[in-house]
Amino acid sequence: MELTNNLTQPKIIKSLLAIILGSIALTISAKIKIPFYPVPMTMQTFVVLFLGISLGYKIGLATIGLYLVEGILGLPVFSNSPEKGVGLLYFTGPTMGYLIGFLTAVYLSSMIRFEDSFLVVLGKLFLATSTIYILGLLWLGILIGWDKPIFSLGAKPFLLAEIFKIIILTLLVKKIINIRKFI
Repeated sequence: MELTNNLTQPKIIKSLLAIILGSIALTISAKIKIPFYPVPMTMQTFVVLFLGISLGYKIGLATIGLYLVEGILGLPVFSNSPEKGVGLLYFTGPTMGYLIGFLTAVYLSSMIRFEDSFLVVLGKLFLATSTIYILGLLWLGILIGWDKPIFSLGAKPFLLAEIFKIIILTLLVKKIINIRKFI
């Protein structure tokens, strides 16, 4: 009963709007890329962390979930779609582990609190981003074989950019968290 009392119509509308806009932002960030093989460098990790910080875990997870479902259903939301395929076939390709990692990253980044110190925020964002890469590398190893240079292909080229994204978000976190008040 309490749950239904807390869900007012304007709150539901704001939440749905945030989920849809977040999915659109994630799609746009997927298209901003530097081509690498087999995994392209995009702005998606920045947006995933931003969504977690700004929307909290419930709306953040719903946003990532919507984005993944859109891609699995064949909408060209993923980084190399439609040119490299769409739908479930693309989803289960080299980037699947990273895409699944978005769920853990949005959840972990949502645990950042306004009162957290710079170093705590930095650590939480590092952990959240690490889950994307851990799951991504695990899947990449399964897909292309562990005899390949998995780390060199799926993480090493992106580390400097990820550090830069994490520092920017850490510096802006107090402003970003304030977005939660409007939802």
